[in-house]
Amino acid sequence: MRPRRPPKQTKRGPTVHTDSTITPYSSAREALAHRIRKVPDFPEPGVLFEDLTPVLADGAALNVVIRELAQASREFGADMIGGLDARGFLIGSAVAYELGIGILAIRKKGKLPPPVITEEYTTEYSSAALEVPAEGIDFAGMKVVLVDDVLATGGTLVAATELIERAGGSVVGYAVVLEVDGLGGRDRLGDAPLVVLEHNN
Repeated sequence: MRPRRPPKQTKRGPTVHTDSTITPYSSAREALAHRIRKVPDFPEPGVLFEDLTPVLADGAALNVVIRELAQASREFGADMIGGLDARGFLIGSAVAYELGIGILAIRKKGKLPPPVITEEYTTEYSSAALEVPAEGIDFAGMKVVLVDDVLATGGTLVAATELIERAGGSVVGYAVVLEVDGLGGRDRLGDAPLVVLEHNN
């Protein structure tokens, strides 16, 4: 009779808590107030850069931020989340996962294989272009919520909106972590609803 092998020991990873009742933050606004890192004179003199990296690295802060963005996207009736290159990928993917729907990575020019649809835009710092695939995704009738980290002049979100519409879908709302007030970004977004978790005055 063959001797039995002892059961294989497996390492247990850290316990991950996802229940919102245990988060130390009562709202996304509170989490952002505690975790945003303010960096003066970046990327150019006179600009106060609000770095969301510590927010994304804090599980409790990330949890409450994603839950609030996901709730807004659910109310907008999203069929798909559009995440803008690059931090919008991180945030948008988590929102899409929370809702059980797909994520569209809206890439900067030159990152996708052809054929692509391209839309140029300008920001407060420079000009650039965004792209989505022209094949492989059925955009017809697709209701998309665009997710990004910051709304400033609105150029990136406007370009992404035009991309989605040219591809055959529609943008039914915007969900943004932080808005820089006074730059007129929200005025460029048209009639689709906008949810912002915090403002930079």
